[in-house]
This record gives sequence, C-alpha cells and structure tokens, in this order.
Amino acid sequence: MSTNVDTLVDELLKQYDRPDAAAAELLCRRHPRDAVAFTVVDADLSSRDVTYGELDEASGRFAAGLAGLGVGTGDRVATLMSKSVELVTALLGIWRLGAVHVPLFTAFAPGAIALRVTGNGTKVVIADPDQRPKLEPGPDMPAEREWRIVVTGEPSGSDVGFADLLASDAPAPDPVAVGGGGTLIELFTSGTTGAPKGVPMPLRGLAGMHAYQEFGLYHTDDDVFWNAADPGWAYGLYYAIVGPLATGRRSLLLRAGFSPALTWQVLSRFGVTNFAAGPTVYRALRNADVPVPGDLTLRRCSSAGEPLTPDVVTWAQEVLGVPVRDHYGQTETGMVIANAWHPDLVADIKPGSMGRPLPGWRVEVLRADSEEIAPVGEQGRVAVDVPASPLMPFTGYRNAPERTAERFSADRRWYFTGDVATKDADGYLTFASRDDDVILMAGYRIGPSEVESALTQHPAVAEAAVVGEPDELRGEVVVAHVVPRPGTHTGDELVAELQQLVKTRLAAHAYPRRIYVVDQLPKTPSGKIQRFLLRKR
Repeated sequence: MSTNVDTLVDELLKQYDRPDAAAAELLCRRHPRDAVAFTVVDADLSSRDVTYGELDEASGRFAAGLAGLGVGTGDRVATLMSKSVELVTALLGIWRLGAVHVPLFTAFAPGAIALRVTGNGTKVVIADPDQRPKLEPGPDMPAEREWRIVVTGEPSGSDVGFADLLASDAPAPDPVAVGGGGTLIELFTSGTTGAPKGVPMPLRGLAGMHAYQEFGLYHTDDDVFWNAADPGWAYGLYYAIVGPLATGRRSLLLRAGFSPALTWQVLSRFGVTNFAAGPTVYRALRNADVPVPGDLTLRRCSSAGEPLTPDVVTWAQEVLGVPVRDHYGQTETGMVIANAWHPDLVADIKPGSMGRPLPGWRVEVLRADSEEIAPVGEQGRVAVDVPASPLMPFTGYRNAPERTAERFSADRRWYFTGDVATKDADGYLTFASRDDDVILMAGYRIGPSEVESALTQHPAVAEAAVVGEPDELRGEVVVAHVVPRPGTHTGDELVAELQQLVKTRLAAHAYPRRIYVVDQLPKTPSGKIQRFLLRKR
C-alpha cells in the first residue's frame, strides 16, 4: 500500500474529527462555488447542473426558515423525500443548524414513519407531495403531532411550504460546529426482535464516507459518477449524496424510479464512467429484454447491500466490459470491506468474495464460541477490531444500552456485525449468512419482528413468524408462516389481506411474497421461535 493511501486516512480524520468541525462547511462551503455538485436528471433525460455555490445559498436560506420553525442544534428533522435538489438543500440546511437528519424511505407506510419520528425530538418532517398523505392522523399516525410538516409542493392547512422557507428574509445562520462527535444522521436499523433502533452517525463518520469514495469506488475528478441507490437507506444516503459532497466532486442524481430501460439510457446519454448499485439492479439489467447501448463508457462498477453472485460478475465483464466489484458495509459502520478500485488497492477478484478490509479498518473472522480469531477458511463471526479501526464511527444505539451491549465484546475491542463469513490466506472475506434473522432483500434490511407485528394485527392471525427465502432476482424475499385463530377461513383471500396489511402498516417492499398457514410454529422450550427450522421447510 502506498504512502498516500496510508496517510489519507489520517488526513481525513484530522478534517472531520475535530472540535470545530461543521458539516455545512465540510460538505459544501469549502468547495469552489462554481464547481458542479450534481447533475440532476429527470425521467425524460432532461438535466441541469447545480453548483456548490447554488447549494450554499439555497441551504442558507432554508436553514434560516427552519430556525424560524424552532429547529436548533441537536433537534431531529426527518425527510420523506425522493432524490432531488430539494433533498440536498434540506440536508445542508439541517446540518447548517447543527440539527440531525432522520431519513425516511419513501416506501414506508405510516406506522413505520411514526415509529421513527415520534418521541425522539423530531421537530420537522419534510415531505414530497405524493408522500404527504402518509402523515395524516390515522391508526398508525398520531393526531397530536410533535412536529411541523414542510411540503415541497403547495401547502395546505397548517403545513409550511418548502418554497416559503427558501423565501425567508432572515439572514442565513453561520454553520454550527458540532465537532466530530456531534450527531449528523440518525438512521434506523431492524433486528430480529423489538422496534427498529436509532443509529447515530457522528460527523467524524464523514471521514469513512470520504475514504470509501476514494478507496472503494475510486471516484475521481474526471469521473461521471452515478450511485443509483435510494437515499432513504444507508448506501444511497452515505455514498450517493454525502460521500460525493465530501469529496467536492460531481455526481448524477436521477429523479425517477428504477427501470432497466431508463438505467441504460442514463448510462449512455451522460457517459457514466463510475457506477454503483445493488446486485438486484445488475440482475434486472441482465434479465431485461432491453438492448444494451453500444456506446457505454463504464470503467468502474461497484455493488453493495447484499451478496454479489459470481454470475453477475461474469455477465458484467462480457456485456459492460468491466467486472462488478462487491463491497460490504453496514448502517452502523459505513463501508468496511471491498474489492477496491483504487489503483494501490485493486487486485484480482475471487468469485463470491466481498474483498478485503479497506484502509482504516481491521476486520477479522472470530470463532463462533469465543473471541479467538478463526483459522483460515473456518466459518465464523465477522467482527471489527475497534482499537485498530480508526474510521469506526459507531459507539451504540440511541437509548438502547442492552442492544448496544450485544454488539460489542465486554472489553469493547470487538464490534460484532451479525454476519458470518470465512477469511482466506490472502485476507479475502466471503459472506456466508447472517447470524441473526435479518432478511436482505434487494439491498434492504428487513427485520422479521416488524413484519410479524403487522401480520398479528389481523384478527384472523394468532401467531406469525417471518424468514427469508432465496430468490434469484432479489437475493432473498420475505416469507411468512401464520397460525390462524380457530374457525378462521384460510384461503387466498386471507393471504391477499395479510399481504396488503403489511404494505399498509409497514412498507410496500416488505410484504411476504408467500404465506404458509400452519398449525403451530416451532419453538424452543422457553417459547422462542426457531426460524432456522422454518427456513429448512
């Protein structure tokens, strides 16, 4: 590894982990005002460039408007928004005040939204017009709100218009310095039991995001970079928006949903050279009956969010002219392992492997029953060596000390990722499975507990258990096993009702693709559901 790679980690930590660190300064104001931050692309392929100077001016006015609504340092501001200039403006405005961003996935139903914005100090929820109905009072949304609503369209009632905040004549506030330990983002992650947990991402976590853009993606000044992931989730937020802003380099931002045809068109029309997306996107491109453009200029392709199967790598090499390199990370940590693209790190791809630890990280595979490092090739628990990983941002979940304790060894040396893998003699890690029951579907992490809670709200369901089942396109899909109440009719109509219930109460993407009606669920003597037995079925 060359000296510049070794020293860049230290340089980034000096930038982002200091007492006077201010996110708005580091992500926007320090860059040349005339430099393009994003090329925003619409579904019809029309586009416009947005400079750092434009973002600085707009986010300053928006910050003044938020301050007028009572938002200050440490307050939570949630965004229920798709990819847009308004989203980036909102984020920079939130951080200019020293407030905390709470991202909300636009496929979430009201119950999932309410859980993430109630009782945690959220002052404002910013929503696109098509998302605004989800915030109406109902069974899953409180009538007495603790937060104000800002809409990017025409406001009504007590709502505030996004444009009205931008028109604020109050002076733009100076960027608040929250320091490297101040919370920048609070994302929520699901586990096997209980409600989703808040993951505070401190400002010093920007060092790791910036490092991944350099080392893993090798996003350079002459790249046309496009990360197609959704900003409602960690990979899209961290590396389609925040990471590029940290580097000061240009990225594409597509204001449209995914389709293979549109993806090919954008790659061709805008001459994308550096592309990142989940494995599901690559599989959909491979399977679609759409001609591949003959003028692609791709030179780097990356994948994250779920395991990348070797067949996709082979297809990409043949069709795109470059392989797709698999990368691995978590909401809590950011990206930590990669088949990196940086010229000082690039190496041959080992089929099925997610690569080697990135600079700034030490990752080991521990034995299943101890904290000893497992022998080469032995399957064990993936763990981050915290003292030896200066880019590690995670210290614990918000207001969840018991769940935090489960993730760390007693001496806090090891952070347990919850994943199982092997490590070979060359340091390559190959993912095997989760050691809990989180379902990885098309890059989304779905906690079975949330789906089970939605299913048991149906009067016909006595008990429910949810597991993941392998799927060629999505990696895994949600499958439910339900025990009906006595006398319940259990035909196709009930299955459709249960699927719709999950879409309505939780999220459109989380509904069970298959539902099995069973007499009983396998359980331990203490009453814990044995999901591994359901997976074997």
